[in-house]
Amino acid sequence: MQLHAYNRLGSGGSGGGGGTPSPPASPRRSPRIHRRGGKTGGGRGATLAPPRPLAQRMVWMLLSLLLRRQAIFLFAPLLYVSAMIFYMGTLPLESVPRIISRPAPGSVYRSPMLYERLRADMEADNSSDGLATVWKHSFKDDGWRPCVNTSADVLPDSNGYIFVEANGGLNQQRTSICNAVAVAGYLNATLVIPYFPYHSIWRDPSKFNDIYDKDHFISTLINEIKAWSSIQYYKDAILPKLAEEKLIRISPFANRLSFNAPSSVQHLRCLANFEALRFSNPITTLAEKLVSRMKERSVDNNGRYIAVHLRFEEDMVAFSCCIFDGGEEEKQDMIAARERGWRGKFTKPGRIIRPGAIRISGKCPLTPLEVGLMLRGMGFSNDTAIYLASGKIYKAEKTMAPLLEMFPLLQTKETLASAEELAPFKNYSSRMAAIDYSVCLHSEVFVSTQGGNFPQILIGHRRYLYGGHSKTIKPDKRKLALLFDNPNIGWKSLKRQLLNMRAHGDAKGIEMKRPNDSIYSYPCPDCSIQTAYCYSLQSGITTFV
Repeated sequence: MQLHAYNRLGSGGSGGGGGTPSPPASPRRSPRIHRRGGKTGGGRGATLAPPRPLAQRMVWMLLSLLLRRQAIFLFAPLLYVSAMIFYMGTLPLESVPRIISRPAPGSVYRSPMLYERLRADMEADNSSDGLATVWKHSFKDDGWRPCVNTSADVLPDSNGYIFVEANGGLNQQRTSICNAVAVAGYLNATLVIPYFPYHSIWRDPSKFNDIYDKDHFISTLINEIKAWSSIQYYKDAILPKLAEEKLIRISPFANRLSFNAPSSVQHLRCLANFEALRFSNPITTLAEKLVSRMKERSVDNNGRYIAVHLRFEEDMVAFSCCIFDGGEEEKQDMIAARERGWRGKFTKPGRIIRPGAIRISGKCPLTPLEVGLMLRGMGFSNDTAIYLASGKIYKAEKTMAPLLEMFPLLQTKETLASAEELAPFKNYSSRMAAIDYSVCLHSEVFVSTQGGNFPQILIGHRRYLYGGHSKTIKPDKRKLALLFDNPNIGWKSLKRQLLNMRAHGDAKGIEMKRPNDSIYSYPCPDCSIQTAYCYSLQSGITTFV
């Protein structure tokens, strides 16, 4: 049997028969190649189809492109968008839905609307006695006791003199003085009575003895220092210079000593802040009168009153860059105030101010209305006596009205003291602040509404006096921003959350100093002790407390 290989080419020439037939031709790949019409007479006299219209050719080309796999992804979105545009163009504008951008929760000041909505329920709920139950973590029997004694040792000859400029407001100056005492004692130097430079913001020309009792200051520190970064820096860099020059001037001196220092240095800080720095006799006398008058007005609460540090002065509102409910007038006032106080700082190229983000982060000062809402929600009834420590409130006639409605027994130094009593202090911001400080120090509750040196120093002083407990309410302002911007919250829900906030502040009242904390805010354990006996750090003398 013979086998024959398959021959792809025809045998016997180009057109002969009898050979093996060729395989069929491949199919056409595109309709564009195919032409209709045939050949007659071997290709002569061919009849061509008539040309198609332009529109038909365009549609044919489009369909041909779409048939290609890679073109589907290119033209499908284009066709969809074109169809949507065509459809939207046929609709009237009234039927097109509007996209409304809603502000983030807590970014808008809506407290006045909340007050109007909850006012009736709040006034009906006036049975709780917040002052009677405010502190549950205050351990009067087992708390911390002050432990700052002076030394009986005789000081060696002084290495020289240190002169500091205590810049800033009242409590910034106070920090400078205490740090200067610590440095002078550590270097065995004589401290010259600190100088208070005049500043355009505080505008107070007061000297040391106008605010503090200079004789008491000197006598308290007589055996600690001669009257008058890290502590290692002063020993390594300042002491050799002091021995050479015999006089060192440091300006400014507000934050020139680190919070962490040896116990002997911390002892000097405690002694200066809590014992040596006593306000001058005129300030102390008036402050004692105001404290007595506050206790008389709170006789129904056993003489207990609340002190609120309110920072809603025009400069604070302007510096915060927050927006309240004053409209265009407020906007222009704040622009002018920022330009007066911080020329060009807020208008630098590229600086972006986001008032909503500032409010959400809890950095906006609380308004008088918000303070009232917060305190009523925390369980303080409208017969609670309140002392308001503040400067000149922005738009006081308007902004203070809701707070006075909620707490009609509210007082300030201007309402408690006569014009004659305040006259010697009226044009001196640091002396007026010293009066507020003293009245706040002896309150049952202190409420801090904004950060700063005043509340931080005062909170530490209260811890020193009240067994380690600050007896202070520091509200969570980020949470308050959300609560006061909630259009659906009811009075009971708001009060429940504010009571929880108050309880959290009570639990945080007793706190120990941690690394990098200020000893002026956290005096325990450096300035206090948790036993009945206090041992002098220098002389070993035991004193019964």
